[in-house]
Amino acid sequence: MNDLKDKVVLITGSSTGIGAAAAVAFGKLGARVAVHYNSSQGPAEEVLDRVKATGAQAILLKGDVLESAQCQRLVDETVQAFGRIDVLINNAGALVQRVPIEEITDELFDNVVYLNVRSAMMCTAAAVKAMRQQGQGGVVINVTSVAARHGGGAGASLYAGSKGFVSTMTRGLAKELVKDHIRVNAVAPGVITTPFHERFSTPQMLEGFKATIPMNRLGTAEECAGAFVYLASEQMSGYVTGQIIEVNGGQYMP
Repeated sequence: MNDLKDKVVLITGSSTGIGAAAAVAFGKLGARVAVHYNSSQGPAEEVLDRVKATGAQAILLKGDVLESAQCQRLVDETVQAFGRIDVLINNAGALVQRVPIEEITDELFDNVVYLNVRSAMMCTAAAVKAMRQQGQGGVVINVTSVAARHGGGAGASLYAGSKGFVSTMTRGLAKELVKDHIRVNAVAPGVITTPFHERFSTPQMLEGFKATIPMNRLGTAEECAGAFVYLASEQMSGYVTGQIIEVNGGQYMP
């Protein structure tokens, strides 16, 4: 497989975890990678160095995707640096806070939904405009979650709901953009050992999650990277759109 060589890939939220692993994977395949972060500058710089160590070209972009104007700027700066954008991976997102329903505030609701949903929608809108101007199609890959299927763990109903929105949005955009030769798919990670769970899940919770996984272990960020590579490659998935790839060790089998 060599069709990803020199392709331009923008990955939001790629300073740590799944986004970082995907950035390095694309670098190893010769893609040109835009590594994005908001507050984690040090880790983002390390990811940038790891991508460049593969011999690939890479740039570092900072921006808060809670702001729609920043989503447009990230795409614009990617195009300015590399001349085009071929693949957008909407990876930025977070649970933000585990809370029961009676403690959800307007501010928390907006933070979770804007970060997980609106950022993906507005980054996609910006990327689609550029892809249409290029006239050669493109690929959008959203990141949803196994929580969109089973409702998430304790205090995560708002997060799970936002990821359910992302899953449905993926299918809708796939239909809307197919005429532009833009494929839209999603990856739904299960319980992956990343800073996400270090922040939001206790060791006891993780043990409970593991007990529900047929493989009897948690996944790694690197084990998610192949799904992104597959969906980005026209050679491998050129007839695939509107799909959600579950990477969860068998925890949920739709």
